[in-house]
Amino acid sequence: MAATMRDVAALAGVSVKTVSRVVNLEPHTRPELVARVHAAIAELGWVASGAARTLRTGRTGMLGVGVAELRRPYLATLVEALVIEAERRGMPVAVEPLHGDPGRLRALLAARGRSVDAVVHVGPLPPGAPLDEGAADRPLVVVQGGPVAVDEVPPAVPVALVDRVDEDVVQAVVLIARHLAVMGRRRPVLLGPDRAHGPAEDRARPSAALRAALAAAAPGADPAPGPPLVALPAPADRAAGARAAVAALAAHPGTDVLLCTNDEVALGALAGLAAAGVMVPQQVAVVGYDALDDGRFSAPTLTTVDPGPRALARAALELVHDRLVGAGPAGPRTLVLPVELVRRGSTLGEAAT
Repeated sequence: MAATMRDVAALAGVSVKTVSRVVNLEPHTRPELVARVHAAIAELGWVASGAARTLRTGRTGMLGVGVAELRRPYLATLVEALVIEAERRGMPVAVEPLHGDPGRLRALLAARGRSVDAVVHVGPLPPGAPLDEGAADRPLVVVQGGPVAVDEVPPAVPVALVDRVDEDVVQAVVLIARHLAVMGRRRPVLLGPDRAHGPAEDRARPSAALRAALAAAAPGADPAPGPPLVALPAPADRAAGARAAVAALAAHPGTDVLLCTNDEVALGALAGLAAAGVMVPQQVAVVGYDALDDGRFSAPTLTTVDPGPRALARAALELVHDRLVGAGPAGPRTLVLPVELVRRGSTLGEAAT
């Protein structure tokens, strides 16, 4: 026989009303009671009636997640973290790969208040994204959206309707710069976009944050020009990284470290350098970004920035919850989370002289 709400209440040692409050994301329920109810739900495998909840609260309990695509390993990792965190809170998830289709994005955002209660969008919102149907009780949270373009939100749309969760990219470049200075690396080249760019910065040159970090880590260095930047074709994947690594060394002799926009590019760079007979890290070091599991098993293992996908997912669902229950400030919220530099074989060792 299928479990009931009364069974969940009995196992958790709470009232049926408390179970209902937890399932419907109502405020002012003690965290320890929420945890006990979720544990009982998981143990019994109970599933709340979506139809009943919709009639009672006007909500579906469903979260929509928009993502460019799921073929990219890091995007799949982040989406999985969002799904796990949402399900831990009793929210089923509908994942919509958008594939650059404005119609799909419009439909997903318009679904708020109809088939989903809230939307979490992974990555930057495209210019002209249809944000005009938002409301405080139909949250939109952007995760790793990067710098906000001045024209991203139309003037008639309150900015308060878009909450954001990002990792601290400035901290990331500071950690990288300090590590390179300790390892004696002084001639970096960027492969792909600099993640630390501000919204008004020229993306054809390194960000002010990266230039300042490198100059601070190596006193006497000139922060003005910054490292060369090698553009990558789309997609910024392993094949692009393999080609760009060899091209970067040919265009910039003396390069002693490649700073890659993501781990896929970095793993491709490792392969390209190996094929060209360039020793890593003895001649050229490599730094990635995203902390993919593949980097633990590459040869050499990959130094990388871990943006913390599980922490990003938790923060995004906290913002969703606060909006749905009317908690927190009325204005826009932006959470910036710390990162970690994972030091591995691709940067450790003696730099070439």
